[in-house]
Amino acid sequence: MSALKIYNTLAREKQDFSPITPGKVRMYVCGMTIYDYCHIGHARMMMAFDVVYRWLMASGLDVTYVRNITDIDDKIIKRAVENGESITQLTSRFTRYMDEDTQALGILPPTAAPRATQYVPQMLAMIEKLEQRGLAYRAEDGDVNFAVREFPGYGKLSGKSLDDLQAGERVEVNAGKRDPLDFVLWKSSKESEPEEVKWPSKWGSGRPGWHIECSAMSCELLGERFDIHGGGADLQFPHHENEIAQSEGALQHPFVNYWLHNGFLRVDNEKMSKSLGNFFTIRDVLKSYDAEVVRFFILRAHYRSPLNYSDVHLDDAKQSLTRLYTALKEVAPDKLPLDRNEEHAVRFADAMNDDFNTPLAVAVLFELANEVNRTKSATVARQLHGLAGILGLLGRAPQQFLQAGAHLEANGVDEVFVLTQIEGRAAAKKSRNFSEADRIRSELSAQGIVLEDKPDGSTEWRRA
Repeated sequence: MSALKIYNTLAREKQDFSPITPGKVRMYVCGMTIYDYCHIGHARMMMAFDVVYRWLMASGLDVTYVRNITDIDDKIIKRAVENGESITQLTSRFTRYMDEDTQALGILPPTAAPRATQYVPQMLAMIEKLEQRGLAYRAEDGDVNFAVREFPGYGKLSGKSLDDLQAGERVEVNAGKRDPLDFVLWKSSKESEPEEVKWPSKWGSGRPGWHIECSAMSCELLGERFDIHGGGADLQFPHHENEIAQSEGALQHPFVNYWLHNGFLRVDNEKMSKSLGNFFTIRDVLKSYDAEVVRFFILRAHYRSPLNYSDVHLDDAKQSLTRLYTALKEVAPDKLPLDRNEEHAVRFADAMNDDFNTPLAVAVLFELANEVNRTKSATVARQLHGLAGILGLLGRAPQQFLQAGAHLEANGVDEVFVLTQIEGRAAAKKSRNFSEADRIRSELSAQGIVLEDKPDGSTEWRRA
């Protein structure tokens, strides 16, 4: 069995993975900015690192996985003001929606999900270190900025020189900066902003810039040097470049050993994003497709490759996943543990150890399914079921998946999704969270699902 190799964006090559502490891995991934529903592009990012997390654990490593929540940001403030609600109300609601979406897709919860607003003291401490080292300055407008040209290694992640970056990349335009490439560490408060986004500091009332949030949270929870830092390819510059500059500038030593970036999800060969208006929320997609089908669709592509979204590709994923479940419907797996020395298991591991190559790993699953169909062997079925489980697939009874798919085709409704929502509503009512119970009922009603509470406490549903 081969050793794990990871494509390190910083080195621009695949490298043997060697954790700082043998047997333990510390990984940080930039998570969501919480002000709206997550779209399927966000699902692609979270799925990519869910696979990394699962394979590291399946390889016997003790993994601490941190995926943050950005709960303070210009867009968040704007949306909360528009809605007439507090920042906390807005971000708490959409964090709950995100958790529901990720649970539906089988994405494991991280070890920790820190919210930026919980770590402002750590951010201020890091900014103060940068100021002491001559890497940060307070501008005339009250903001505290990072002096990019004072950090010799700036551009090493993106591979661009300062002149290249100045000529063509996104920069924050602000007359108070010494250099257009300088980025904000601490934003001075504006009178129009809500009081809940104003923190005291030696530089006056303000709030943290986006980049310093991740540096402070990752160092606090994982230590000042850790193994893996990940996120979408769009974060490579400026976000991750700036994280390196401020972290290494403050700490005076390397920050992260391996940088991983997933490819974009595209629609008609354009990146899916809210700014382009070409996005589909996870919730909208799950109205038409089983959540495991969506998961399988994403896993069939390598995490670093672009992935084109379309109903045609999802329909094909559904047919392919049905083939795997049908094999297990015909032959039940035996109850013995997965044999990791068996030929297919070794090739599966080799694929996953080659920078988490899920397309090759999935190809091994289809070889096993064909073998199950040919031999009717419960041993082979066990290998299929066990290896698929590492990827978060084939976890349901085959008949349950097949019936859900048939019901979805006949009624345009994902029955498993509806039943999950009913369970969530029952739990909300039990904890006397009636506003959440009403929200679930209203959301299902908007999808044409009518709930009927029975005297015995059960709930039945039907199409409107």
